[in-house]
Amino acid sequence: MAAPTSALAVAVAQFNAVLGDLAGNRSRLADLARQAQARGADLMLSPELGLCGYPPEDLLLRPDFYRACARELELLAAEVPEIGIVVGHPLEVAGQRYNAASYLKDGRIQATYRKHRLPNYEVFDEERYFEAGSEPCLIEVKGWTLGLNICADVWEAGAAEQAAQAGAQALLVLNASPYHMNKEGDRLAVLRERVAATRIPLIYNNLVGGQDELVFDGASLALCADGSVGASLPRFEEALELLQLTPDGRVSGLLLPEPALEEQVYRALVLGVRDYIGKNGFKGAVIGLSGGIDSALTLVVAAEALGADKVRAIMMPSPYTAQMSLDDSRQLVETLGVRYDEIAIAPAMGVYGEMLAQEFAGTAADTTEENLQARIRGNILMAISNKSGSLVLTTGNKSEMAVGYCTLYGDMAGGFAVIKDLAKTFVYRLCRWINREREIIPDNIIVRPPSAELKPDQKDQDSLPPYEVLDAIMEAYMEQDLSPREIVAQGYAEADVRRVVRLLKISEYKRRQAPVGIRVTQRGFGKDWRYPITNRYADEW
Repeated sequence: MAAPTSALAVAVAQFNAVLGDLAGNRSRLADLARQAQARGADLMLSPELGLCGYPPEDLLLRPDFYRACARELELLAAEVPEIGIVVGHPLEVAGQRYNAASYLKDGRIQATYRKHRLPNYEVFDEERYFEAGSEPCLIEVKGWTLGLNICADVWEAGAAEQAAQAGAQALLVLNASPYHMNKEGDRLAVLRERVAATRIPLIYNNLVGGQDELVFDGASLALCADGSVGASLPRFEEALELLQLTPDGRVSGLLLPEPALEEQVYRALVLGVRDYIGKNGFKGAVIGLSGGIDSALTLVVAAEALGADKVRAIMMPSPYTAQMSLDDSRQLVETLGVRYDEIAIAPAMGVYGEMLAQEFAGTAADTTEENLQARIRGNILMAISNKSGSLVLTTGNKSEMAVGYCTLYGDMAGGFAVIKDLAKTFVYRLCRWINREREIIPDNIIVRPPSAELKPDQKDQDSLPPYEVLDAIMEAYMEQDLSPREIVAQGYAEADVRRVVRLLKISEYKRRQAPVGIRVTQRGFGKDWRYPITNRYADEW
């Protein structure tokens, strides 16, 4: 096969697909293709399943879904025949279903690749929906022979090497790879393995946008044949970038540095909120403000994502609410410019007390009365949400979700959990990053001991181990699958380990009723955490 003699201009269309909006996605892809052609591109590469959005989940069990995707694919091919486009889409052939990518040119489908590797781990369950392909797919563009791969195909050996052996002179990879902390380094490492094995350059285009609990970060990149990074695209935003692929195995284009971890997580949260609210048609967001750090961070993220005019903060003080909480909340909303209202819950507490006086006679006050306060607040927030058409954003963090330090139908009431996958210690870290240049979140909120303020002088650490300890045990047990014995061997007190593990287990029924929330770690309490509620398994000690 003859070596290419001229450069190839490949447009990488890193775009935000709306799942299920087939006509809308097709229109966006056509528009991007026209832009790419106007800028001199020979070919446009789009993300995995870009025609329908990712992950379609059980839409992929519907025959009509495949028929609709096929119609839109043919319309797209006819709409922009002048430029070649590589498009990801679901495909059904003779009753078999595939995760596919097709090359469109001259008004028709020229070639189709079927994904080889079907991930069935973390948040992925593609084996539920698809059959695996086995053949390479090569396309010819301006004297270049290009191989196609889809996402997981490059995470292990096989498909990329097969394309290279068949004659591919460069590899085009369509991806829908969701973000989690530190993933960018993992991606680069596996891509370098594929380049080292194939000795050909690689262009990796990743989806961007929020889809329920997943956030896709974009961060598309290209590797030269020697494994060096020749181009890297923006993170957490759409981009259409032209890359130059040259016969010497080099790829060149925009080259951006990797942002700090705090910036990545913040931008993931902002994008997740913006797309969940926007794609689902809510008018805005309502947040119960407490004067604490979790609700402060949630409010900052919401204001950044939606704009101050679409965010409303409700402070609902009780007799136990400290004046500092009120003062700090007022300062925060003034800085952000969001609407702020105070609705005291003491009258409702009094009514509940009278209604339940006979039922509770002869019993001491306990968490029952504390939970009533949280549930009163939840009712108020949901009433405002119903009346306004804005969605309640809950403010609980991962540490609280792990050990059940939250109230069903109280502070858990709402439609979207912004910081559900952030450990408490990272919440503090992120708030300090937000304040790196100026004070946005009042310093009092960051430095004061955390408290639910449901009884006099209450502190979180009255009921829980220090968050540094709790978070480390939670990560070891929940994210790393270590046994309690192994965690104790790391130096943690057995009493703390027993306490956290026990609370984590008995709180599963609460987590099943929690709203969906943004995933930013490698394992969140969502698609990739599936533990039985009824469970008598005894851990290894």
